[in-house]
Amino acid sequence: MRAILLETTDPAVNLATEEWLLKNATTDVFMLWRNAPAVIVGRNQNTRAQIDEAFVRERGIPVVRRLSGGGAVFHDLGNVNFTFISLGGGAMDFRGFTAPILAAVAALGVACAFEGRNDLTIEGQKFSGNAQHVWRDRVLHHGTLLFDADVSHLAGALRVDPEKYRDKAVKSVAKRVTNIAAHLPAPMAVTDFMGHVMGHVCPGAAPGDLALAPDEAAGAASLAESRYRTYDWNFGASPAYGFTRTRRTPGGLIEAHLDVKGGVILAARLLGDYFGRRDVAELEAALAGCRHDRDALAECLGGVELGEYLLGVGVEELVECLF
Repeated sequence: MRAILLETTDPAVNLATEEWLLKNATTDVFMLWRNAPAVIVGRNQNTRAQIDEAFVRERGIPVVRRLSGGGAVFHDLGNVNFTFISLGGGAMDFRGFTAPILAAVAALGVACAFEGRNDLTIEGQKFSGNAQHVWRDRVLHHGTLLFDADVSHLAGALRVDPEKYRDKAVKSVAKRVTNIAAHLPAPMAVTDFMGHVMGHVCPGAAPGDLALAPDEAAGAASLAESRYRTYDWNFGASPAYGFTRTRRTPGGLIEAHLDVKGGVILAARLLGDYFGRRDVAELEAALAGCRHDRDALAECLGGVELGEYLLGVGVEELVECLF
């Protein structure tokens, strides 16, 4: 089994690397990697329903969709990600893939266990969530390892008002979490922990031979640009959903209802106690066809005489009502 340690902490590149290796590797792979702060959503989730949109926007936290199913997770440099790529069959075996990870953590003197469908726990608290994706006869299994993650950001980035979105997409399930570092008998750096896990899973791996080949890195970088950095993949691939928000604006109360599919607004309805000279149905029609994205909506509304429909309401105030 080939061992790989990714140096980049770019979430789009790292997720693209997984997909590239899944489809092009010539041997089984075990890979360790970390992401700079990012929200990673499951393949079948409605992205906007999983995130605290204001929290991630204000902090510049990217949101990226992965190949596998399951729930949304928050990554930072205190979280270690591991990936197995198996060329030998399409069976989904969560226990089998996580067994060496459990053994590596246990070897540090931490009692841990497999629990539920896909979690690894310490004293009943989750430190690892796992997911899988099958491509042809190959399996991609990956998981998180909360080592010394910022739990406050984890909670903040994923917090969202459940009344805003109505859809049939997979929801993330909140569960108590813990960091591995809090249970170690002695302090340990996250990089040393990564070295320990790598040595336990791939004992023959040479520290100087863990990088991607140039063609692999180039293929992953190209895929990151064409898929993992795009609106269409990260937001547009969400299942259809309905959005509702009521907000007080300088022009009165606005109750916004949106029907969204493929990340694009199909229909909009703006209710409330606002005043306007012209029929708001014209404004609602102008919103149809726009992406459910702040910049796209601001551009869409840029040429509209908004005060004719919503007296006292500016573009910024209306856009805020739509998220």
